[in-house]
Amino acid sequence: MTSARSSRVRRAGALTLVSALALTALAACGTSSSDDGDRSGDSGSSDPTAPLDPRTEVTLTIDCMPPAAKAAELKQWKQDVAEFNKTYPNVTIEGRSTPGQCLEPPRFTAMLKARSQPDVFYTYFTDLHQVLDHDGAEDITAYVNDRTVPRLKDIDPGVLASLKHEGKLYGLPTSNYTMGLLINRKLFERAGLDPDHPPRTWQEVRAAADKIAALGDGIAGFGEYSAGNTGGWHFTAHVYSIGGDIVDASGTKAAFDDELGRQVARNLHAMRWEDDSMGKTQLLKWGDLQKQIAADKLGMFLAAPDDIAYMVQQLGAAYGNFGMGPIPGRKATLAGGNNYMIKKGSSPDKIKAAIAWLNFKNLTPGKGQFDWARTKADGLPVGIPQPNFWINRTKTEDDAARAEHATMPVENFKAFRDDPVPGKAEPPKAQEIYKVLDDVMSAILTDEDADIDELLSTAERQVDQVLATR
Repeated sequence: MTSARSSRVRRAGALTLVSALALTALAACGTSSSDDGDRSGDSGSSDPTAPLDPRTEVTLTIDCMPPAAKAAELKQWKQDVAEFNKTYPNVTIEGRSTPGQCLEPPRFTAMLKARSQPDVFYTYFTDLHQVLDHDGAEDITAYVNDRTVPRLKDIDPGVLASLKHEGKLYGLPTSNYTMGLLINRKLFERAGLDPDHPPRTWQEVRAAADKIAALGDGIAGFGEYSAGNTGGWHFTAHVYSIGGDIVDASGTKAAFDDELGRQVARNLHAMRWEDDSMGKTQLLKWGDLQKQIAADKLGMFLAAPDDIAYMVQQLGAAYGNFGMGPIPGRKATLAGGNNYMIKKGSSPDKIKAAIAWLNFKNLTPGKGQFDWARTKADGLPVGIPQPNFWINRTKTEDDAARAEHATMPVENFKAFRDDPVPGKAEPPKAQEIYKVLDDVMSAILTDEDADIDELLSTAERQVDQVLATR
């Protein structure tokens, strides 16, 4: 499920707005998203391994141009389009802007069914199978190589694996995340806890939550979601953290109605009802816990690092008030992220132009989203440990640039950064499964007499049905 981000639950946005950035006179009458009649010149389009010829005329519609409300991000987008056009003067970028997050699940599904997605469309890692079921994306395997994406070998193979099916590549990443334990440093200190060493086991989390809740004044020690598919998303993260699974290795059967699944459910139930350390207000969804911890009313919750940027930028919190540690249990952590795919039926030149744009904007250190000096100058956050899908030399370079231009106390995230937990992909049909598991989480947190065994048994039967359908 994608973090502010967040492949995570899509956060609701307003109706999609369409804005065209026609930056060259040649592009004023560019092709539509379904028109394969691009004037290719001598582009060598018959050779998919060759980069796009700069003389090629192509128009690209692209998801998730920042809305006007995000002035700094929109300014950067326009700057990047102008810079990109210095190399590719005949490629027109038509950005589609959506206030809030890009697409919520029902709208995304409707878009795929209607084949109305833009040429370059935004998805979460969990969307791959849905996109393929609707024959919605091009296989770009032949087009992606170290000539078209020079840092390809330095992209985390686990991230690229999330975009592959049967050995074929269908997208390129723009961000990724793994979950950790986000803490309110101020409340930790008030409760006599060390914010530089967050809890590393669920037993330690329970004990720390009890101490924080004892501060009174409506403060909860630990928070959890249980609505809008986010409860199921976090139940999955809990199960992964202690070595469990949501589905079996075949991907066709549920696997959480076991001792590990019961351990997760019983621990949360005990924290809620025996310890009273999770607060009275439940049925929370994404955004609710962020508001609580930003207002110093919550001590801890599971999150991706980019939640911190949201809380500072949108809720007025201070970076110095937060810290992160690895997910307790540390067997595995739920990993997800965002990417772009290219609409099925696109011409070879359109595919090449899309890859050239994605490489410049999202996959080049020091450029686009990785221009940390510009990001700092524009008052945007620098120093959060994720998104960060680099490995090898590129990771070393990018980490150094982030530290040089950091706008926050990066030492607050040392425990998370220095003790990485293996990432584990979300289950197939994740959103449908999360919806089922929401019922488990909501019952645990709202019903003191909840029958955990029956809840898990019922949910497992329902998930088996989900996995059995196409």
